[in-house]
Amino acid sequence: MTTDDAAGTTPRRTRVVLGEAAAARRPADRARSDLAEQTPVGEALVKGLMRAQLALALRLALVVVTGLGALPLLFAVAPGVGGVKVFGVLLPWLLLGVFSFPFLIGVGWAYVRWAERNEQDFEALIRRPEQ
Repeated sequence: MTTDDAAGTTPRRTRVVLGEAAAARRPADRARSDLAEQTPVGEALVKGLMRAQLALALRLALVVVTGLGALPLLFAVAPGVGGVKVFGVLLPWLLLGVFSFPFLIGVGWAYVRWAERNEQDFEALIRRPEQ
């Protein structure tokens, strides 16, 4: 007997069971494990999110191109509108130089809000209990 054993300072042995360790590491649901393991189901889920984000970006890009692209077209088709002065500033300068920035900020704000909503919907789909 060693002096450590006599003093009772030897650490107690602990039993490790592999089944318990594997259960602790196992993901709670199948969708998360599909994402983590990059299975075809997980890839399909991620591609769906990417498609939703791309569709949102393209729709809002179309809004910007239509909104800002229509103004020069309007001034070319109706030159009288381009000569209108508002507060001493020509209307084209006012619309394209001043009011376009709040419009772009608003579109950017909408994009961020809707993109975050897409991501929240994706997370809700992943967290949904298996049925």
